[in-house]
Amino acid sequence: MSTVTITAADVNKLRQETGAGIMDCKKALIETNGDFEAAIDYLRKKGAKIAANRSDREANEGVVVALTTEDGKFGCAVNLSSETDFVAKNDDFINLAKSIAEVALAGRIKTAEELQNATIDGVAVKDKLLDTVAKIGEKIEVKKYEVVEGEGVVAYIHMGYRMGVLVQLNKALTEEIATAGKDVAMQIAAMNPVAVDASGVSDEMKDRERAIAREKAIAAGKPENILDKIADGAVNTMLKENTLLPQPFVKDGSKTVEQYLKTADKDLTVVSFKRVTLS
Repeated sequence: MSTVTITAADVNKLRQETGAGIMDCKKALIETNGDFEAAIDYLRKKGAKIAANRSDREANEGVVVALTTEDGKFGCAVNLSSETDFVAKNDDFINLAKSIAEVALAGRIKTAEELQNATIDGVAVKDKLLDTVAKIGEKIEVKKYEVVEGEGVVAYIHMGYRMGVLVQLNKALTEEIATAGKDVAMQIAAMNPVAVDASGVSDEMKDRERAIAREKAIAAGKPENILDKIADGAVNTMLKENTLLPQPFVKDGSKTVEQYLKTADKDLTVVSFKRVTLS
């Protein structure tokens, strides 16, 4: 039992620092004899216990935040997951995801592991997450972390933080190029291409499409001598529909995405992209 008087001001200070409930803060201070730092650790340990107990729970809700640096050379997408949509829609939760993304940008952090040890207001991200777990009692984690770096990077957040897209362009951002990049990011969100162009599609995927087309043609009674032509046609159609640059541009179907980009700059193209969604 604590021999130190725990005041309402003490409890409020700890609550402001951690976001934990009044009773949890009071108990933490009592258990640590009024030691403020020890009380914070106590609450984090509670968060760790909750996380361990809920490790087998599905955390398929949450938010995706995609941001870029001011120079437009580096972008990241953070999927901060939660168990329920109720938590995901909370402003504090969304702001936490934004804070994590901003820290990632500031340090140009490349990996999720490195991100866990980055600090927000002097507190490691991994500890900040434990604070949040202790506060809300749900499994919370950085579930996905993607980075794009290059001459010009555009970020787009879609569907109320349920999807984030990063697009790497081969040109530095001007107002016109940034607008084109944003349009292409929206295209990626809507159409979910598998690669930038045919060169990014695996031979395995092409062979699978070819085999399916042959089986369908055989079942339809097509002659043997045209099966390869039919299979190759199916692969070409798949590549046109499922890779970014040859796709019809959603805002103007008379152009492909590749042709649309040329209207902003004759040499403009997409180098790579990342599309991050909730699981």
